[in-house]
Amino acid sequence: MNPPEGFAEFVAARGTSLLRTAYLACGSQDEAEDVLQSALERACRNWHRLREDVAPEPYVRKIIVNLAISRGRRRAILRMIPTHSPPDRAVPAADVELRQVLMDGLRTLPPRQRAVVVLRYWEDMTESQTAQVLGCSVGTVKSQASKALVRLRALLGEEVTGLVGS
Repeated sequence: MNPPEGFAEFVAARGTSLLRTAYLACGSQDEAEDVLQSALERACRNWHRLREDVAPEPYVRKIIVNLAISRGRRRAILRMIPTHSPPDRAVPAADVELRQVLMDGLRTLPPRQRAVVVLRYWEDMTESQTAQVLGCSVGTVKSQASKALVRLRALLGEEVTGLVGS
């Protein structure tokens, strides 16, 4: 089966940006690739529903974010199941690059807060654009961003506070 008209061009033009969003939302390259693949598969199946005057990128970003949130919820449930020994936690070395430190901080956020931070600060979306992608109110975006930044500041310490938002 051939992809719908315009779909392959869309993926070629926006695939890297969409993968970056998936990576930031998931926190892992492998999971990001899986999420993007699933999102593009869903978008391809429903491509005929998109009107010509509607940009497909917000539609696909919303699928990515929703899939990442769903996967995050499943992981949270699995973490609640007791294990015989506690899982090992990686402790970052003193010379870890800032990017890795920020990614570790992002991984600690609940899925909804992580999605807000990724869309607002990495994808540079407005509060209303973020609310539209997440299907929530602007007030929810503001409160989730505030909670996420407080948590990141506490986790990351004073030396990187200025880099994650004011």
